[in-house]
Amino acid sequence: MRFVLALDDDHSPFLRLCRHDPLLHETAWRFEGLRQLRVPTVAQALLRALCGQLIESSRARALERRIVRATTPSAESLHEPPRREDLAALSPARLRGLGLHARRAATLVRLCSELDLERLHDVRTDAVAARLLRERGLGPWSVGVVCLEGLGRSERGLVGDLGLIKLLGALERRRVEAEETAVLLERYGEWAGLASVYLLVGFGNGLIPLPEGSRLRPPPARLRYAAA
Repeated sequence: MRFVLALDDDHSPFLRLCRHDPLLHETAWRFEGLRQLRVPTVAQALLRALCGQLIESSRARALERRIVRATTPSAESLHEPPRREDLAALSPARLRGLGLHARRAATLVRLCSELDLERLHDVRTDAVAARLLRERGLGPWSVGVVCLEGLGRSERGLVGDLGLIKLLGALERRRVEAEETAVLLERYGEWAGLASVYLLVGFGNGLIPLPEGSRLRPPPARLRYAAA
């Protein structure tokens, strides 16, 4: 639980960085204790990443819960976090029946069968990202979810997140592409993952200063998982 709640993480260097950042100054002041909640297993983070592609967060979490309930034992209304063995035991057809897209189901089963996902805790973040990006169906956003929520790493941001696309579009006052959000996060360096969280929370709560005349409304004050 200490890992899940990120209780042992010192993010004070990030907060000091935010003091002089025009986008996150107000958000960091109001939400300075904010940390990204994590999941107990890397396998669940991978499942979350694949469930969250191209759909709104509420549907993604409902799909994730449905798959967890179908794969792990329960104690009253609670279920154990899924391990790679639990997910690898499912067939892509079974996952498709539960609502996961066929290609993503195949990716999930293959990775859980081939990789010891928990050993990624001992692998450098750039090496983890390079390995996962070789998989069909996993892009920068999905890798960011695995690193941030499964491994507890803050170096990889949520590149391509729908909320960040909307934020950048509002800042630039133009239509932007998903990959352009990497430039938005680049300024935060090793804190790009945590910066993603603060930017989304700040945008959702109206704390990010936007150019005068911007018509784009911020998304609801919650993280949206929407890009591959």
